[in-house]
Amino acid sequence: MKQYMVTRPLYSEDAFADVHEKIHRHHKTVRHHVKQYFTLTKNGVCVNCSCDLKRAKNAALSLLPFIGWMRIYQLKEWLLSDIVSGVSTGLVAVLQGLAYSLLASLPPWYGLFTAFFPVIVYFFLGTSRHISVGAFPVLSLMVGAVVTRLVPDEGPPVNITGFEGLTSDEQRVMVAASVTFLMGIMQLTMGLLQVGFIVMYLSDTLVSGFTTAAAVHILVSQLKFVLGLVVPGLSGPLSIVYTLEKIFVQIEKTNVCDLVTSILIMVVVFIVKEINDRYKAKLPVPIPIEVIMTVIACGVSYAFNFRVNYKVDVVGRIPVGYESPMGPNMQIFGQTAVEAFPMAIVGFAVAFSVAKVYSVKHDYIIDGNQELIAFGASNIIGAAFKSFAASTALSRSAVQESTGGKTQSVLGAVVIVNLKGMLMQIREVPYLWRRDRPDCVVWVVTCLASILLGLDLGLAVGLGIELLTVVFRAQFPRCSVLANITGTDIYKDRKDYMSIYEPEGVKIFRIPSPIFFANIDFFRGKLVEVGFNPLRVLRKRNKALRMIRKLLKKGELSGPIEESEDESNMEELDQPTDFKDLPVQVNWNSELPANIHVPRVDVHSLILDFSAVSFLDISALKGLKAALKELIRVEVEVYIVACDAYILKKLHSCMFFDDEVKSSMFFLTLHDAMLHILEKHPGFYRNVNFDVFYV
Repeated sequence: MKQYMVTRPLYSEDAFADVHEKIHRHHKTVRHHVKQYFTLTKNGVCVNCSCDLKRAKNAALSLLPFIGWMRIYQLKEWLLSDIVSGVSTGLVAVLQGLAYSLLASLPPWYGLFTAFFPVIVYFFLGTSRHISVGAFPVLSLMVGAVVTRLVPDEGPPVNITGFEGLTSDEQRVMVAASVTFLMGIMQLTMGLLQVGFIVMYLSDTLVSGFTTAAAVHILVSQLKFVLGLVVPGLSGPLSIVYTLEKIFVQIEKTNVCDLVTSILIMVVVFIVKEINDRYKAKLPVPIPIEVIMTVIACGVSYAFNFRVNYKVDVVGRIPVGYESPMGPNMQIFGQTAVEAFPMAIVGFAVAFSVAKVYSVKHDYIIDGNQELIAFGASNIIGAAFKSFAASTALSRSAVQESTGGKTQSVLGAVVIVNLKGMLMQIREVPYLWRRDRPDCVVWVVTCLASILLGLDLGLAVGLGIELLTVVFRAQFPRCSVLANITGTDIYKDRKDYMSIYEPEGVKIFRIPSPIFFANIDFFRGKLVEVGFNPLRVLRKRNKALRMIRKLLKKGELSGPIEESEDESNMEELDQPTDFKDLPVQVNWNSELPANIHVPRVDVHSLILDFSAVSFLDISALKGLKAALKELIRVEVEVYIVACDAYILKKLHSCMFFDDEVKSSMFFLTLHDAMLHILEKHPGFYRNVNFDVFYV
């Protein structure tokens, strides 16, 4: 086993600062940052302060990332594979756009717009080279919830200016485009404000539970197409329950042709997808089974005239070309702002997560803020051309199918089969329960809330539960008492190891989290559990001194007395013990005269390990100082070790130190403090081999 040996002085923080000069760093204020990047010209126009060629070049590369990778594009090596990948990915976007339009409660051909316009914009602005932008089932379902709320299947639409003279489908397209436009504005604004970090608050566990719930919603929403039933679209809390109720009430009206077609397609697509997954290393391009089955179903439907003979709903003829662009409806903005924000967050979170996976795999960097700008612009421009919310589609690996009359049951079956990955995430629950139960609670609560309350409210509930688990983890962390691993300068939890050494009268308490207003009382309570209640001991000692003084005045110190229960003037009892008018100093651990009893304190030194403490707020600072004073006043020496330089600086700036709490209690490492204690109390450790500690 390799060994190392270091010879150095024993350092407290003060001693280390005296020997090693520290570099003074000037920390810039917000004003300095603003002044560095922007300045006002004489004409009052805001321009870059270093407006030279290099900065302009960097700005262009940042805003238009495609310029950077186009410069390094290897034409001969990459072009052919990119063409194959682009054709296969782009063509399946057409099919998925048609299918996911059903989730958005829109005519299917509007999915074609979502498969086209956002991709073009993202090409110029996005930083990921591998994600495929287009319709995403979760977002499509969220759009559909808004659409059916404002333009329900049954009953009149919400009274909105601009709906006059429009058909129901045209009203729904206006709602979907407007909410997508608003979603894009929110994403673009967050990108410009550099708040891409907001996605970090959506953990993988939360996203997994949320998307699983979304898959359940999608599955239920497609049952009406698979069964050939007429079920109005519903939204809001418990909408999934009401939808299932309406389906089962008319289950006997199921169109057998729709059902058989759907089951047949789902079985075939599922089997071929499993083959694609198993033999993906050997297949040059995965078998485009969704497109193949759609083409076959299209031909069979046309040949046997399913619409007339079997009453099967079909998409029918798809209009040629694109529709004229339109602006968003401002009144719809006010009606949909609450739904648009979670859509913006979910769309970006999913896209960024997928992009991050590919960037790590292929060794390039993605910019979260630029991704927000890219998706914001994609959704704004796409919405102007009547597309609905776009994000990253997770399964773009098929071949094109762009024309023909496809049956609704075929598109529903395609959607359901593609839910397998999201539905199978439920297998994570047993693993999370065994490994991390708070995370498991987040998954289950997010999933159930999203299923029962709807995706928007479910996401809010999941985020709230997730933040609560973070607070609880920080508020009630696992504190530990450490001991020395014999023959080393290493200290570990004394419950975990056998070969340990604990010096008599020394306790080492490790605090494994930040200390703030919510957990300072918890830590003070844990300190009491480690040894004793210092405030109680201090009050007992001061009460004992009162009685001793009274007995001395009366000359009755040798006789037994009863302890007074007078609790008046408690502030005096909390002050340091004062021996100034006594002929001798009291040894509190020895037997006291006159049957005076004071709790014995067997700890003379307490070490607080601050190596995992990242910050203290003002409330914690006050509570910590009070706790330290209580310990010091009962003659317990306190040492704080491995304290972060930022925290130490804050303690100085907040006037933390005084005549009782001194900066000399801070030591560089735990072992430095232990050696200091052993040298200061040699009488306790006459039989200790100090060479063990001077490793």
